[in-house]
Amino acid sequence: MNRTASEARSQREGGARDELACQDVVHDLRQDVGQYLRQYAREQPEMAALWCLGIGFVLGWKLKPW
Repeated sequence: MNRTASEARSQREGGARDELACQDVVHDLRQDVGQYLRQYAREQPEMAALWCLGIGFVLGWKLKPW
């Protein structure tokens, strides 16, 4: 079960590459979702405003300090 130094290094580098790839996917997903929401808000501003009002109401109700 002993690994050589080069095997351990390549394992760490592979993990770092996987983490960077995952960060890229998350970044792309955030951009896509943000772009979709902006387009939706332009097409249906009344519905977007109602969603914001509803989400704000629920968050304010659940997070109130008293």
